[in-house]
Order: sequence, then structure tokens, then C-alpha cells
Amino acid sequence: MDADYIIVGGGSAGCVLANRLSAKASVLLLEAGGRDNYHWVHIPVGYLYCIGNPRTDWGFRTAEEPGLNGRSLMYPRGRILGGCSSINGMLYLRGQAADYDHWRQLGLAGWGWDDVLPYFKRSEDYVDGADDLHGAGGEWRVDNQRLHWDILDAWREAAVQAGLPRTDDFNTGDNEGVGYFKVNQRDGWRLNTAKAFLRPAMRSGRLRVETDAQAEGLILEGRRAVGVRYRQNGQVKELRAGREVILSAGAIGSPQLLQLSGIGPGDHLQAHGVEVVLDQPGIGANLQDHLQLRCAWKVSNAVTLNTLSASLLGKARIAAEYALRRTGPMSMSPSQLGAFARSGPDVATADLEYHVQPLSLDAFGQPLHPFDALTASVCHLRPESRGHVRIASPDPRAQPEIAPNYLSTEGDRRVAAAAIRLTRRIMAQPALAAFAPEEFRPGPEVPDDDAALARAAGDIGTTIFHPVGTVRMGADDAAPLDPALRLRGIGGLRVVDASVMPTITSGNTNSPTIMIAEKAADLILAQT
Repeated sequence: MDADYIIVGGGSAGCVLANRLSAKASVLLLEAGGRDNYHWVHIPVGYLYCIGNPRTDWGFRTAEEPGLNGRSLMYPRGRILGGCSSINGMLYLRGQAADYDHWRQLGLAGWGWDDVLPYFKRSEDYVDGADDLHGAGGEWRVDNQRLHWDILDAWREAAVQAGLPRTDDFNTGDNEGVGYFKVNQRDGWRLNTAKAFLRPAMRSGRLRVETDAQAEGLILEGRRAVGVRYRQNGQVKELRAGREVILSAGAIGSPQLLQLSGIGPGDHLQAHGVEVVLDQPGIGANLQDHLQLRCAWKVSNAVTLNTLSASLLGKARIAAEYALRRTGPMSMSPSQLGAFARSGPDVATADLEYHVQPLSLDAFGQPLHPFDALTASVCHLRPESRGHVRIASPDPRAQPEIAPNYLSTEGDRRVAAAAIRLTRRIMAQPALAAFAPEEFRPGPEVPDDDAALARAAGDIGTTIFHPVGTVRMGADDAAPLDPALRLRGIGGLRVVDASVMPTITSGNTNSPTIMIAEKAADLILAQT
């Protein structure tokens, strides 16, 4: 055997698993992308140059979405060591206690808030030190941001005037309120999981990492996974695991690889010429994502990134500040100020999340607008809509069909309308009056009624990069995975990444994925 464990995917979950498992066993990690030695990975503002870049991003697109008025979206996924933690917004958010208690109520014993909190704390290195809710000394640094914008302070005051409480910590189990996000950075540099978890583990001598190695299928002996077939440097190679194969290729890659291996919805696999090993309709189903509505206002009497970076002199000042102090716009995450709110009085916990930015653009990868502006991006945290990921070809190099099915329910459209309405109310508060905000997205011509606002949401909505749920765990037999993340019907195979979530968490999904990997490592090592 080549190793006790083979992990497919060197992203957020795969790097954590490689660290924890290699402390006790031999591990072989396969990553389709390259090493994380690209300078824009490590400079925080570099996400602008990593998203859509084939060096770091798979370059996926969604199907044309009826709920988005026929639009197809760019769908970034990390293709590099560190995975999405190398290209994401660096925000440290756990979600809500109620998210995990709901998992437990679905029959997933051991996945409630009290069960998972120790796993969040295990790897955490919190800027303010350890307490009942936070850990210190772990690999995953949680730091304060290193820049300041007057326009964001004013938005925070406006949100308070609109009824939101202030908060300094979104990670206590109840995240309702407005405040500044904490970030996964160290000394002004991005911290990805490759730096935090993988590199230290490589010193053990029990971990081997293969990059530019794209998995093409599982090696099965009957109903047991014994290895992985992959392509590297134009050659097809095989590796065998002594104990288990673990898929950590993400909410898109894991269901795709299972389907290519004959594990998935039988009729669909047969239609694409794939021999069915296990007919499991749940593989690739249950796709959930957060749809962000990028509401934007022109502002006056404010400094924003739009004009600050518009001149060579402005760019030089930004670069100099980062070079000298590791502060300023080059140290910024895409969103600095956040808020969690309820879409209505009948909602028990916050179901809206704001990412507020002192900038505006048509889409990531597009240039900033030539006027000062503020974007108050708001997403529905617990969408009802469910989509799918399905292979579109038996060729492993072909993109699968990704259909999130955004705004496909009346409930999601109603919440989208409420989100735009609340954003308008915040922008109309006295704290922002000095900046004379002028709405241009969705635009003042959109009337204040649910149908019109839902249509506008379809025009301005885009992914905030949180796909989950496509190989869900569950206590029910229809779930592809059991609560220990073992694939039902196939021995020697687990899935450990964001695809295992039965329902999406109420916040950004990177750190919950790291928690899942921490818990999975304990489950795996306890079995052996």
C-alpha cells in the first residue's frame, strides 16, 4: 500500500486532515492544483487577482439560472494548495449555535453546538486570547483587521439607528448585530490552511503531497474503495490506501468524482456512459449556497477605494503603506464591516448577513467604478432553494453541471425583497446623511413591493462562494453519508468537506469546514 490514508483535495478540509492523521499514520495527499507559491495568494487584496485566474481557480460557471433572470454566474473554487482558503475573503465565522443544534435534531448525534465548539477552539489562535468560547495557541489565527474607513463607521451607526445591536464578536453562537469582521491573517498576511496546517505536518516524514495531480476516479474492489486513479504530467497513475480513501475535494469536486466512479444517480450516470456501481440519488443533490444581493450607493464627502486607487499616486501610496506597515487597502479582506439581522419579526435568529464594502464594481474581476460608492451586500443565510451538481461528461476534465437553483421558492423571493427593503432603511438613517447616498443598485426606479424587489434581486444577485450539502450526512438511509461521514454502501470511503453539511450554516463556510475536518480526524483515528 502507498499510504494508510489517501486524501483527495488539498483545500481547507484536506490540509487539516493531513495534519491530524499524519500525527499517527502515513498519509498521501493529492491536489489537482499547484503549490501556494503565488505572491497574490499571500497578500490579502490578492483575491482580486486569484478569482478567475486558472493558476488558482477552477473557473467554473453555473448553469443559466431562471431565478437570476437567465444569467450564468462565475463560480470560483480554489485549485491550489489551501483550496478556497487561498482565494477567499479570509473572514472567520462559525455560524450560529442553532445551526448545529438543528443538525443534532436531524438525528446527527455528536454534531450539536456543544459538541462542535471544542473543535472550533482546538485549532483557533484568537487575537484576544482563550476563554469559554475561543481558543488560543492553535494553527488558525483569528486577527483584527488592519485598516479603517469613516464611511464604514457611519454605516455601523446607521445600522444601530435602524435597530441592530452593536457587537464585537460574531462567533458566540448568536451572531445578530453589527461590527467589524475578524480575519484569518497573521501580521497583515493571508493565512491559508496550507501554511497553517500542511507545512508543519510535512516535517513529520509521514506525509507525502502530490500537486498537479487531478483525481479521475476511485479504484474499487467490489463495494470497497481501495485507491485512487489520477493524472499527473500527462500520465495516469494509481495509488492504494491501506485503511481509507477520503474525499476532500469540496462541494463540487467530491460529488463529481463519486459520479465519475459510478456512485450517484443511476439514470444520470448511465445517460453519460458511466457504469453504475451504487445508485445513490443523493450524490450531487441538496446543493445550497448563499446568494448575495449587491446593493450599492454613490456617496459624496467620503474616501472610498474607487477613487483612492484610481490614480498612479493613489496606488503608490497604498503599496507603500502595505510595504512599510502591512496596513491599509492591500491588507483588506473583500468585506471589513459585517452585520447579521432578521428579515422579519417572525424569524427566531438572524437570517441575513451583510458584507459592507467601501467600493463598488460590476463583478469581481471587473474594474472599480469611477465614482465614490459603498456596497451593502446582503445574503439570505438559510435559503430554501436546493440545486444540484451533476457530471456533464464522463471526461474528468469536463466541468460538471452546477445548478444552484437560486430564488426558486416563494420564501426565498420574499426574504430577498425584505433584505433590499432593510438595506434601503439603513441607508436612509441620519448617520449616513452627510454622505448624501444615492442608490444605483438595484436603483430608485424599483418600487417597494415584493414582486418588483424579487425581480431586482434576480438582476443583482451573485454567489458569495459558499456551496455546501452535495454529499450530505444524515441519520436517514437516503443520506449518502452516515454521521461518521462514511459513505453508505461503499467500504473504506469517507467524505470530509463542505459537501457533508445537511443544511448550510448561518455565515461564511470556511471555518465550519475546518471544524468538520477536525472532528472527522478524531472519528477516523478512533476507529483505528
